[in-house]
Amino acid sequence: MERKSNRWKYSFKDSVRESLMHRFARCYSAHTMRILTFLALILSLAPPIFGQEAEKAKPGLPNDPREILAAAAPFYDFTSPELKPWHLKATYQLYDEKGKPSEQGTFEYWWASPLIHKSSWTRPSASQSESELASGMHEYRFSGEPLKYSEYKLQSALVFPLPAPVYLDLDHSRLDRTTVRSGKTKLSCIMVVPPVGLQWSKQILPLGLFPTYCFDPQLPVLRASYSLGSVTTGFDKMEMFQGRYLPHEVMIRNDEQKILTAEVESITTLEPSDPDLKELVALPAANSVDAISATSNNPVVLDKGIALGKWLVKHQAPLYPPYAKQAGDSGTVVLQIRIGRDGGIRDLRIVKSTPSPSLAAAALWAVSHWEYKPYMRDGVPVEVETTVYVTFTVGG
Repeated sequence: MERKSNRWKYSFKDSVRESLMHRFARCYSAHTMRILTFLALILSLAPPIFGQEAEKAKPGLPNDPREILAAAAPFYDFTSPELKPWHLKATYQLYDEKGKPSEQGTFEYWWASPLIHKSSWTRPSASQSESELASGMHEYRFSGEPLKYSEYKLQSALVFPLPAPVYLDLDHSRLDRTTVRSGKTKLSCIMVVPPVGLQWSKQILPLGLFPTYCFDPQLPVLRASYSLGSVTTGFDKMEMFQGRYLPHEVMIRNDEQKILTAEVESITTLEPSDPDLKELVALPAANSVDAISATSNNPVVLDKGIALGKWLVKHQAPLYPPYAKQAGDSGTVVLQIRIGRDGGIRDLRIVKSTPSPSLAAAALWAVSHWEYKPYMRDGVPVEVETTVYVTFTVGG
């Protein structure tokens, strides 16, 4: 498969060095930069044994989890105004509940500026596109069945892989650091634990019960992330694009079973004359026909008294973890969920739970498979945030 990307032609470590030199250039004088360039040349000509000693002397990542995330953030900021407009195209394979390949699809992302960008997913039984416009309005089109949770997950894996700054507020989260072995490599992992998770401070939390991010031991490169207590997203074939890290292969699994695999076919910068860029920038600012929301892209938050049960068209009951059942663990897990304009589950998080974190993980995985009818407001489908309750009863 041919890839059309303006990527580096040398090793990944060389590309990291090039990116760091580019960042130093913003901070130091021309004289200092000449010295740094000369030293870089000397290092590149040094015999292999010197390179091996330098490899051993690497300090690795910082110890503080917030410092690790801060070090990684600039390399994953695909919304910076300094970026040139760009386009990404990836193909993906979905897998059924038995782990067998089902449908294939295409994901594309166009970015013109922090305020103007577009996402699209296309496969035989579903088609969806979302565009953010300069006015803050949102254009949305969909047909067929709702997208799978894993398809939304693919977009975040490629374009928004790190936690949003709001989740890192010291007053609203705790960062737990651990290590996870991947082959012969120990990844440095950070779990973002919100206040609701503090009730389990004396228990071992399932990896990924809360969003967890795992980095290379030497570089601030994301190699895996965990969510929903059992879902793993793996990042492979890392390359650089406009000074940012981008995986060219993504695999999403539930435990050891594949849910989705994807490969980036191309990622290119867009020139002002590019038809796709012209079309994106020319999208109407507001009040156009063809499913342009009359409100901003902020989801509608429903009151707790408004039940969406009659809109639920696909329900999957949670699997009661046998060890939790044997221990007599029971209670209710309260989840805050975001339902997309197509009725699919876009995001979910724990608001309140029982003393057992395993029940919370089971509830998260089950609800991620639910589907709703699109919620309409003034004749236009809108995103919705609401609360759902999942109850576990021993003997029930």
